[in-house]
Amino acid sequence: MIEKLNIVFKPFIFTLIGLIVGYTLVHWLVFIKLDLFSIKDIITNFAIPAVLTALAILFFLRPNFKALNLDTKRGNWRDFYSFIAWIALTIPLIIAQEYVVTATGKLTALNSINEIGNSAPTKYYSLKKHYINKKAIATHSEFDVSGRNSDSFNMHIYIAMPIFENENDTLTKAPLAWLGVAYHKSISNRLEGPEKELKFKAFAEASQVDFNHKDVSEFVYLDRIGSSDAKEGYVEAIRKEPNYKANETILVGINEPFSARNGKKLQWVFISSLIGSMVWLLMSLIPKTDQKQLNRIKAGKPDKVAQKEVKEFFDFLIPKEGYFITPILIYINVAVFLLMAVMGLGFISFKGDDLLNWGANFKPLTTHGQWWRLLTSTFLHGGLMHLLANMYGLLFVGIFLEPLLGKVRYALIYLATGILASVASICWYDATVSVGASGAIFGLYGLFLAMLLTKVYAPNVAKPFLISTSVFICFNLLMGLTGGIDNAAHIGGLLSGFLIGIILSPTLKRKVEAQKPSLV
Repeated sequence: MIEKLNIVFKPFIFTLIGLIVGYTLVHWLVFIKLDLFSIKDIITNFAIPAVLTALAILFFLRPNFKALNLDTKRGNWRDFYSFIAWIALTIPLIIAQEYVVTATGKLTALNSINEIGNSAPTKYYSLKKHYINKKAIATHSEFDVSGRNSDSFNMHIYIAMPIFENENDTLTKAPLAWLGVAYHKSISNRLEGPEKELKFKAFAEASQVDFNHKDVSEFVYLDRIGSSDAKEGYVEAIRKEPNYKANETILVGINEPFSARNGKKLQWVFISSLIGSMVWLLMSLIPKTDQKQLNRIKAGKPDKVAQKEVKEFFDFLIPKEGYFITPILIYINVAVFLLMAVMGLGFISFKGDDLLNWGANFKPLTTHGQWWRLLTSTFLHGGLMHLLANMYGLLFVGIFLEPLLGKVRYALIYLATGILASVASICWYDATVSVGASGAIFGLYGLFLAMLLTKVYAPNVAKPFLISTSVFICFNLLMGLTGGIDNAAHIGGLLSGFLIGIILSPTLKRKVEAQKPSLV
């Protein structure tokens, strides 16, 4: 048992401590103290921790899981163990980043807002004299979707008010900073457009009533908003006001003692670390030991099976003869996503306005001369989960189709079905922002389905893949009926790909027959 704990549990503890101490220090030094890069909070506080823990598990912890006998009649539990380890490492690491932001924030005492530019910016401010011009508000409304299947429709209202030293300054000076107040509400994305409009109207009216009764001048100290979606919302509100120059110093009033700014974050770093460690200890003790693998790991010998699996996985991401276009398409989609993320537009999800600026499909724009959106929208994604799901689907179907179709024909079919899917989308929806490679991917699955039905592939291959492909298509179309998913694009891509498959099936059958070895 001691040997098992040394191989599985001890590395987990070292990884947990190393990540919390190491990345938190880097976060503080690079992004807070030196402020070398302007990156959204969601990247530094969530995305980077989530990726770091995943890499640590993949390359450091997971290879040692083989010391545990995780093979059962129901399958291998190694992926489940990896997921639990990721949760146990990621939660305390994320909380630690929230803590370091608030704990290291400096409070600057100002007599008036006019002094805010006299020293380096700090996280927090206190004001002795101030006048909040509640009559000169700037507002901006934003909408986005979230959830695994984009099932939540999120509504945001940002209100910015200029801060002056006194009321007389409102006539002679431009504001040096703005006070922000925000309202948020989430509703089901399954609602139709008119229902959403009614829900937003009610939300806006309730927000207006609350704002009218709010004493915005009452606060203990002010929190300067960092790079985030909230800050962008406030800045966009200010830009709409012709009488003011956009100022990116946005402050939010806090009505609690400055000493309470950290809440219980530090305690939760330790509590979540302890809970995660206890869960991992139990999970390390429950399975029996695979003595052969344990001896191999102790001897420092490489796992040849694991090395082969990793090599095969990365082989699918490397362009090669007979499998060239699929990896290139994955690279393009991932590159566009990463470029948008690095530019601070989001990570978990992107705003509709940003997607439109990058080429999303939107009927009022597409049908008024911007036809290129039919293609560019197929290389954009609404967020991380949207991208991962589509790239997995593309990787799977590309393995089977590209070697048979050839790279030129495969690429043309992908682009053609993607464009036809976009056309179906604007024919069905009057004002929906549509993005994603799923229309083109459904086109490939439609083609694959046609080839399976017309017996291009051998019966022993066709039957299992016909069942799995049919289940995949039906499941995704049914999920599209729940709302928040562009089912018109899915159906348009599927039908166009299926028709192309029917047309090409005789040619492809002859090609398959010609490739069979002849018996002499």
